[in-house]
Amino acid sequence: MAKTIFTKQHQDFIRALREVRRSKGVTQVQLSERLDRAQSYISNIERGERRIDVIEFMAIAAALNRDAAELFSEIVTRMNRPS
Repeated sequence: MAKTIFTKQHQDFIRALREVRRSKGVTQVQLSERLDRAQSYISNIERGERRIDVIEFMAIAAALNRDAAELFSEIVTRMNRPS
């Protein structure tokens, strides 16, 4: 199996996560500040250059004032929409 970071599913996941961030009106800079990380951390995730783990996903959800389980469900729904 190819590394998941290079799959269409990973690209779809990142696109959906970016859409959620933007729909909340949060910039990469604002999100990175909420996470106490450099803006490049968010940029690398959204460009598909950095994979996030479950704990990081939960931190991102909290920084977006979202329940992690609900956010994951929303992202899965968005991933299943036609592009």
